[in-house]
Amino acid sequence: MKELEQKLDRLRNILKDCGKALVAFSGGVDSTLLLKVARDVLGEQALAVTAASEIYPPGEVDEAKALAGAIGTRHIVLKTNGLKSAAFRGNPPDRCYHCKKEIYTALRRVAGENGVSCVIDGVNADDAAEYRPGIRAGKELGIRSPLQEAGLTKQEIYAASRRFALPTAMKPANPCLATRFPYGTEISPESLAMVSQAEKYLKNLGISQLRVRHHGALARIEVPPVCFKLLLEKAVDIAAKFKEIGYIYTALDLKGFRSGSMDEAIRKGTS
Repeated sequence: MKELEQKLDRLRNILKDCGKALVAFSGGVDSTLLLKVARDVLGEQALAVTAASEIYPPGEVDEAKALAGAIGTRHIVLKTNGLKSAAFRGNPPDRCYHCKKEIYTALRRVAGENGVSCVIDGVNADDAAEYRPGIRAGKELGIRSPLQEAGLTKQEIYAASRRFALPTAMKPANPCLATRFPYGTEISPESLAMVSQAEKYLKNLGISQLRVRHHGALARIEVPPVCFKLLLEKAVDIAAKFKEIGYIYTALDLKGFRSGSMDEAIRKGTS
């Protein structure tokens, strides 16, 4: 815990050097901790900005609004539309780069309008080991990542969130819906809606950690193995609901839930 406190002190000093900061705020565990500490250090000089788009799970913006309000930070919702970009819509392996470049460019504009020079995001120390093309966009546009600079890992961020009694302390990661599509599969508003409806249905069964991967007419469900029994018991109902949504076939991935499974083909060099 001493090491965690040292890293938090390092984070506070980084934020203090900013003077004013615009936090790219998704409402996830990383950006919520960052916003909390930024508010503690900078007071009213910390501004939270949330990007709103059809690629994000429903309800995320409302949750972000509530969190920013609870933390006591001024909050702006910034509407974006990644699907207007052919580079994003075509879903190449560097899709996230194109999305983040649009968002970070817009954040830079909002920062300028509010007299803020320091734009920061929730990239953490573990992200460098993952496939994160969006990080490149941030570096190109001068976005700082204080959690990463302070050396805070995902596990430490969860620990710090529990210490500060943040409501996100147990929140699982929930990246944008575009991550549910195999690279090279075009992303459309209709297919995003299918994924969103399917995941909402499964969450209403009491499963909090899940992904519905979109393979055209087939939906591949990823849940922790402990949830397999429930899904098999509800198999008939799930298949019927998914058919109503638009999926002809419904499959359960026997490897279970794993974050970033669509990147497995890239890591194996087959994409």
